[in-house]
Amino acid sequence: MKSRRKFTKDFKQSAVGRLNSGQSVVEVARALEVHPSDLQRWRRELQEHGEHAFLGVGKKRAEESRVAELERKVGQQAMEIDFLKRALQHVEERRLLRALNNGAPSMGRSKKK
Repeated sequence: MKSRRKFTKDFKQSAVGRLNSGQSVVEVARALEVHPSDLQRWRRELQEHGEHAFLGVGKKRAEESRVAELERKVGQQAMEIDFLKRALQHVEERRLLRALNNGAPSMGRSKKK
């Protein structure tokens, strides 16, 4: 299995600079041994985001992973809160029933005659 190559911000900017200087995508791709679609994507990212393009190798994936982890945690906590609300409601209902039964006169008939 081939491992993915990782490119620095400087490498990507240099590659896009070569494209902007007039070299073709095919020429630059061959010279740098990268896929032409990578070059086109890098050029588009640099045009769209300027200095904020190419934040770092794996940075976007790490952030997406962290967001997914936090969303799972929020979901788990929401389930726990719902469970605890239902448990509290059940306890309150039982407390109310107990209070009503202990404070009210018995509804059953007395055995004394």
